[in-house]
Order: sequence, then structure tokens, then C-alpha cells
Amino acid sequence: MKTVKKRFVPLVVALGIVIGILIGSFYANHFSGRRLNIINNSNNKISNLLLLVDDQYVDTVNIDSLVEKSLPKILKELDPHSVYIGAKDVNDAMQDLKGSFSGIGVRFNIYKDTVRIVSVIKGGPSEHVGLKAGDRIIAVDGEPYVGKSVSNEETIKKLKGEAGTQVRVKVKRAASAKPLEFKIVRGDVPVPTVDAVYMVNDETGYIRISSFGETTYPEFLSALSQLREQGFKKLILDLRGNLGGYMNTAVQIANEFLPQGRLIVYTKGRKSRREDYRSDGRGSYQHMPVVVLVDESSASASEILAGAFQDNDRGTVIGRRTFGKGLVQVPIEFPDGSMIRLTTARYYTPSGRCVQKPYTPGDEEDYDNDLLLRAEHGEYYSADSIRLHGPKFKTRLGRTVYGGGGIVPDVFVPRDTLGFTSYFKEAYLAGLINSFAYAYVDGNRKVLEKKETLAALVAYLKRQNLVEQFARFAEREGLKRRNRMIAASRKLIENFLMNGIIYDVLDLGAAVEYSNSNDPFMERALEALK
Repeated sequence: MKTVKKRFVPLVVALGIVIGILIGSFYANHFSGRRLNIINNSNNKISNLLLLVDDQYVDTVNIDSLVEKSLPKILKELDPHSVYIGAKDVNDAMQDLKGSFSGIGVRFNIYKDTVRIVSVIKGGPSEHVGLKAGDRIIAVDGEPYVGKSVSNEETIKKLKGEAGTQVRVKVKRAASAKPLEFKIVRGDVPVPTVDAVYMVNDETGYIRISSFGETTYPEFLSALSQLREQGFKKLILDLRGNLGGYMNTAVQIANEFLPQGRLIVYTKGRKSRREDYRSDGRGSYQHMPVVVLVDESSASASEILAGAFQDNDRGTVIGRRTFGKGLVQVPIEFPDGSMIRLTTARYYTPSGRCVQKPYTPGDEEDYDNDLLLRAEHGEYYSADSIRLHGPKFKTRLGRTVYGGGGIVPDVFVPRDTLGFTSYFKEAYLAGLINSFAYAYVDGNRKVLEKKETLAALVAYLKRQNLVEQFARFAEREGLKRRNRMIAASRKLIENFLMNGIIYDVLDLGAAVEYSNSNDPFMERALEALK
């Protein structure tokens, strides 16, 4: 009998161990909130947290909304340029890079609670149906659209949309007693990124690139061909205000000017091996003198192109220190149509410098305020005030250049503050200059439309005493007249008024050409090309 009992002891012990394990697992799972599982699998913390909130939180929670709000905050902890873009905003975010958008194709201005068409974009849907500059939109899709509810955002929302969809627009036209209604099928509206091309003098061509998108390179080749027909022998390439875009586009443009085998840029990241981008020797303008204009708003692909010219000693960079964005983002789409732009590498100019300015992950305030800090240090007014702490590098011919914060130009151009008074500042910030430009064009459209060239339009406008007309207009709009300040700002005010009127009557290219006619950047560029 004792022998039989002894034979069952191991079985009883084994059963006790098994039961103990089961009981322990039960209590761990049901009373600890799976804490051990979450802690030991940190990669799954976020998904586990969302499951717990969805399953056990005291109130009902919209998990999708919680995720949408959380993703930007997570990416913010990485760097200033890794961002999340919601599905409804992806098309708008990619618009500048695609070189077109879907809509009706008009430039508009809101003046006295009414949407007024400033110009009709050539080749767009509105041009095809007969909409004209000066038309006032009074209804959209059968609903009145005037008054306090009218805003830029709401107007864009009503007029833009998917290609192929229709919108009905009712307008008031000066020459028509009754309102006119147009049915417009939305379509692709071209948005050129090369927005000014002209000959500065008998041998110097000028091209301005506003961003680097899908259509920029063919647009650029077309601009070069246009200048070549006019006999250009030198080039001014304007990248001021260009925030960047596709790196490959900048590489393609640089390739046009460099001999075979020259390094244009290289990229390198933690999970990305170094990749070199070199010229293939097929460029058509390898020996043409080039000047590149930049300022504090020139960023990313603009800095790649300027750096390629500078480090290869291929052209003179003129202006002010560029923005300082040396991080490469890759777009990654989610199944719902949203996307992230994730930084995967840094890019380096041919000399080996990374132009990315310093940043602290998670601290966007200092990064965003960098341009203001430059102003406080006096950097926009004196080259000696430029603060760079990056290492030194050598160009192909041995000149010293610096990393760690943008491209420092070879020739510095200070910001022009002549005529900048509090009167001008108030007028500009209140939008009165743009409002006057539109009102002036709208009231003189028949006369102005006969001035078909820039020279004819400028000659006419110079005789109209625009500054005095503006001062009276601004006073009616509530801006107190200050004669001394108006006299001090006369030239500045006139230039802005002329620029706005020329843009509305002719186009952006003509406005740029006029603006450049008394620009210190252009003066320095022409001096350098001599």
C-alpha cells in the first residue's frame, strides 16, 4: 500500500505545478492589465496602448482620430522635416511638385466681400468657357456667395475639386446688364515652376525657378532654348525664395553645366548607403558663365544646385546665406491615402559639407525662429555677422567654404531697408497695396489692356502718380495719411504698386522683370559676369 502511494507522488506534484502555472497566468492576464507583455515588447507599446484604450477606457474614444493626432507628435520628436500628411491634405501638399492642380483655373482676390477674378490661367477650364478677368463671382452651384462668409479658404474649397467634376459659377460682368452663368468642368491647371525668362541685355539671359517639381527640368530646357534663340552667352539663375522640391530635378539642371564626372551631390544615412550623383558630360552649357542668386528662403534642392556650382567652382553664388535644409525625405503612403515624409538620409555638397542647420529633436521653436535670430544678429545687413560653427571644407580650386548651416554666398548682398517706414509696413500688412492694385486695374481695364508690352505699360503707369492715388485710397480704407513717411517710402510704395499692377495686367514673368530692373542682386550679378 505504501508502495502504491509512493508511485502517485510524482504525478500529484506534476499536477500541482501545472495548476499553479495556470492560476498564475490567469491572475497575470486579468489583474495586471497585461503589463509584463507590454513592457517586454516595447516595439508594440503603441499598438497595445491603443488596444487597451479601445477596450477598457472609461469613455468611448475615436481611435482613428487619436492616431491622426498622435502621428505628427511622434514625428516631431525626430527632426523638423519628418511630417505626417492626412489623406485629405495629400493632394494639396503635392500640388507644387506635380506642376498642376485640379480646379477651374483662375487667380482671384477678395475685395469688399466679393470674389473678383484677377486673371484667367491660360490653358485652364475657365479660359475655355469664357470667364474673364474682372468678373465678380456672386453665386456657386446655385447658392449666393457674397458677404461676410466669403474667405480665401472657402473659395478654394468651392472652386477646386477632382478633375471631371462640374461647378456652376454665376458672375457679374461690367459689360453685361444681367448676371452670366458658366458651367465649368474642373481639370488640370498648369502651375509653371519656371516663372520668368527674359534677356537682361544683349548677351545675358535670366531664368527664375520657384520650386523643383516634376515639370521643372523640361520647363528649364525650354527656357534655355528660348534664350538661345535670342543669342544669350551668360546666365543669371535666380533661386531666391525657392523652398526646394525634388533632388533629382536639381541634379538634372546642374548636369547641364558641368563636365563629365563631376560630383553634384551625395546622400548618406543610417540605413542608406552613400549614393553619388555625378554629371554625365552631356550638358549643353558646360562653358557658359553662370551666376546663381540665393537668399535666406532658398532651401533644400536650391541649396543642392547652388552648392554644386560653388564647390565645383563653376559659377558665382550671390546673395545671402541660404536656409540650411540638408535632410532627405522619402514619401511613404498608408493604405488610407495618408502619407509621411520620413527623413532617411542627409545630402552633402561635392566638398563634403552638410548644409543642414543645427536642430534639437522635439524643439521646433528655435528652429522656426532661426531666420528671426539671423535678423537680430544683423546677418541680413552685414556679411561679418554671419554665424557659422561648422567645419571648413575646400572647393575644387581650394577656396574655403563652411558646413553646418546653409550655403554662404561668394558675394554678399545686404537686405535693402531704404524707405521702410511704419506707414509702408501698415499698408503692406493690411493688404492695402494688393487691394489698390486690383481696384486700379479693375477701374482702368480698357486702357491697361491696350498696353501689350512691359515697356508700354511701365511708361504709362509712371505718368499716373500712383503713390498719391494710393495714399487717398488707403486713407478711405482707414490708414491715416502721413506725408513725411509717404515721401520717405515713395520709391518703395511705387515699386510694389507697379509690381502688383503689372502682374494683374500681364503676368508674373513681366512683374519679375520689372522688379529686377532696380534690384541690387541683379546689379551684383551683372558686375560678376563682366
